[in-house]
Amino acid sequence: MIRLSKPTIVDVAKHANVSIATVSRVINQLGGVRKNTEGRILQAIEELNYIPNAVARSMVKKSTKTIGIIIPDVNNPFFPAVVSGIEQKAREKGYFTLLCNTNESADTERELLRIFMERSVDGLVITTADERGDQLQTVIDAKIPIVAVDRAIKKFEVDTVLVGNIDGAYQATRHLILQGHQKIAIICGSQNTTPGYERFVGYKQAMEDYGIPLVDEHILEGDFKEESGNRLTRALYDLPDRPTAILSSNNLMTMGCLKALSELGWKLGEEVSFIGFDDVDIATFINPPLTVVSRPMRKLGEIAFDLLYERMTRSSVQGKRHYVLSPDLNIRQSCRLR
Repeated sequence: MIRLSKPTIVDVAKHANVSIATVSRVINQLGGVRKNTEGRILQAIEELNYIPNAVARSMVKKSTKTIGIIIPDVNNPFFPAVVSGIEQKAREKGYFTLLCNTNESADTERELLRIFMERSVDGLVITTADERGDQLQTVIDAKIPIVAVDRAIKKFEVDTVLVGNIDGAYQATRHLILQGHQKIAIICGSQNTTPGYERFVGYKQAMEDYGIPLVDEHILEGDFKEESGNRLTRALYDLPDRPTAILSSNNLMTMGCLKALSELGWKLGEEVSFIGFDDVDIATFINPPLTVVSRPMRKLGEIAFDLLYERMTRSSVQGKRHYVLSPDLNIRQSCRLR
């Protein structure tokens, strides 16, 4: 006989000759059902190809087994790598992930937070578009666990996973200095974000430690987008006294920088040395290959989920937890001695 409608919990109960309540206890793993009865129910579920209603299960178990992930720029290769680490860990623990992109819009982020709350997510991993954190008040009030990745949240004490931005920028700037460069420019990210500000701090600290004066024309603020990297590289090229080295503060701006260098005929690794923040697939295919500050992107996501999982499953976890992972300077041929 061809079944024209989806099987229900009533069909399973009839097929196994038990009550609906008993089927519900087995589906929701509540215990108290004899082994042979549980076996009949599981067999009935398989034979009928019954799929339990996720909403009904969440009402019984007080959990949707779903976590929300909010990132600011899906086009940035850094974030898919982080999300991959989150998703892998989530699947291992039986959680489903909902991924949304704000495109750096605080208003979009507020709307997504509302939608996630309507869907009763069990937890949230976020790289916020607004680090002040006012938009998270309703999530905090609802006692939904939050883990911040890559950017801190100022208003609330939430678990945070970052990479040593200051250390990474310091290493990169020092490498250029030790190669004999003094006219070192930086294309910063947005200064109202943790990575944008901290990477500038690392650059500034290295320059000061080695007694090299800062030049205002060599310190330019971008927005972590490719267009700003392109535009600001052109601004550096137009200076009467061009820098001999450039540090780019993220991978999308690096793409814009490299495009500008090529279009201007400003020879990479010869006329201008270059270091980018974040390794990208094309870094080793460019001629010459790029020196980069590399971050453990997938590891960031894995740790973020582990922290969130503990918050979701253990009420005993107290106090803000703050992880800072170490970056690496991958030295290639885009820098040369002066």
